[in-house]
Amino acid sequence: MNPNLHMIRRHTCRQHGASLIMVMMILIIVSLLGVGGAQIALMGERGARNDRDMQVAWQAAEAALIDAESDLSDVGSTRHVLFDGMSLTGFVDGCGTTGNSRGLCTDNLVAGKPAWMAVDFTSTASDAPTTALGTFTGRTFATGNIGVQSVQAPRYIIEALKDPLDASGKSKIYRVTAMGFGPRADIQAVLQMIYRI
Repeated sequence: MNPNLHMIRRHTCRQHGASLIMVMMILIIVSLLGVGGAQIALMGERGARNDRDMQVAWQAAEAALIDAESDLSDVGSTRHVLFDGMSLTGFVDGCGTTGNSRGLCTDNLVAGKPAWMAVDFTSTASDAPTTALGTFTGRTFATGNIGVQSVQAPRYIIEALKDPLDASGKSKIYRVTAMGFGPRADIQAVLQMIYRI
C-alpha cells in the first residue's frame, strides 16, 4: 500500500467536517438576515398603516372645519342669527349642550382652560358639548362604506372671542376647533381656525 495514499485519505476526511460547519454557519447567517428583513418589512407596513389612519383623521377634522364654516356663514340657517358679531345669544359658558346652542362656547375659561381644551370631543351623548358634522348643515362624511372609514363623525365647537382689531370691544371673532377620528378611537387629529364674519 502506498503511504502517500493513506495520508491523502486522512486529510480529506478532516475537510468534510470543516465544510459542514461552514455550510451550517452560512445557513444560520442567511436565516438571520431573512428574519431581519421580514421584521423590517412588517415595521414598514405598520408605519404606512399608521400614516393612513392619521390621514383619515386629518381629513375628518378638515371636513368638520368646513362644516363649521358653513354653519357660521349660511344666512338661511337657524343658527346664523347667533353669529351677528355683536350679540352672544346662544353662546354658553362651558359650551351649550342642547338645541341651537350645541357646541357654542363663550371665551370664558372652563376650569382654568379655554373651552376647546376642556370639552370632551369623543363624547357622542345627547348632551355632548360638541357639534357633530352635519348637525345643522345636513352634510355627511361617509363615503359609502368604501375604504377606511372614521370610527365616528368628526365634531367641533365654536368659541366667540373678542376681536383684537376692534377698539370698541363689541365685535367678535370665532375660534373653531374640530376633532377628526381615524379608523380607531385612539387616532385623533385636532385642527383650529379663526373665522371673522
